[in-house]
Amino acid sequence: MAEQASDTITLPQVGRIIAVGSGKGGVGKSTVACNLAAALHAQGASVGLLDADIYGPSVGRLLGVAPETRPEVADGHLMPVVARELVTMSMSYLGSERTPAIWRGPMASGALQQMLTQTKWPPLDVLIIDMPPGTGDIQLTLAQRVRLDGAVIVTTPQDLSLLDARKGIEMFRKVEVPILGIVENMSTHVCTQCGHEEPLFGEQGGQMIAEEYGVSLLAELPLEIGVRMSSDQGIPLVQIETSAALGTHYHALASAVQTAMSAQGDATEFPTIEIVDD
Repeated sequence: MAEQASDTITLPQVGRIIAVGSGKGGVGKSTVACNLAAALHAQGASVGLLDADIYGPSVGRLLGVAPETRPEVADGHLMPVVARELVTMSMSYLGSERTPAIWRGPMASGALQQMLTQTKWPPLDVLIIDMPPGTGDIQLTLAQRVRLDGAVIVTTPQDLSLLDARKGIEMFRKVEVPILGIVENMSTHVCTQCGHEEPLFGEQGGQMIAEEYGVSLLAELPLEIGVRMSSDQGIPLVQIETSAALGTHYHALASAVQTAMSAQGDATEFPTIEIVDD
C-alpha cells in the first residue's frame, strides 16, 4: 500500500485530474499537455491546465500568453489566466522569463501546492497537470497529496527516453496513480517536401513499453515543422486550420484519454462527443 499524506489536497469543483508526465525532459511533454487540453476543450469539456514545472514553465509561451501577464488576486486567491480558451495557471505568470526559481525541493513543492490550492479554479470537467520531468520531490509530493485520476506518460521511441519513462511509470505506480497509457511523441519525421516519413529516434518504442506494463498506447505523434511553428506562435495545433492533419492526432489522443477515464468510472463523465466526417 502506498504511503498517503494525511492532508490530501481536494478540488471538489474539478471532475478529473490528469497528470501528463515523462521520465526526462526534451520529449515534448508540455506540447502534448497543451494540445491534449485544447483537444479536450474542442470536444466539449471544460478544461484547466496547471503548469507544474516550477523550474522550467512553458505553458504560457505555448499558449501565447504575454510575458508581462500577471494573474489578478481576489479574496486571497489567484484568478486563473484564460489562454486559448483554457483556464491556466503557471509559475511563468508570477515572475519574469529570465528569473530562475533557485529553490530546493521542499520550497518548490510548497510553491506548487500553493499555486494549486490558492488558484480559484472554476468548475472543470478535467484539470490537466503538466508535470515537471523526472521523479523528484515535486513529482512525488504532488502524486501523494493530490487525487490524481490517472497519468499519461510521454516518451520518444529512443531507448534512452524509454529508460526514463519506465522510472516515471514506476513512480506513479508506487503512489497508486493509474497509468492511462503511453504517448509516443516524435514517432517519425515527416519531410515537408515529399511527405516521406522516417523514424529518426527508433521504431515502436512506445508500443514496446505499453505492452511491457500492460497499458494502452494512446497515440503516436509525428515530428513535423508545424509542431514547432504552432509552439512559436503560441497556438495549439488543434486550433490552427492549416494544421488540421496534425490536429487529428491530438483529437484521437483526447478521445483515447476520455475512453480510458470513462472506463474507471466514479467521477463525472466527460461529455459524449460524436465526430462526423464532412
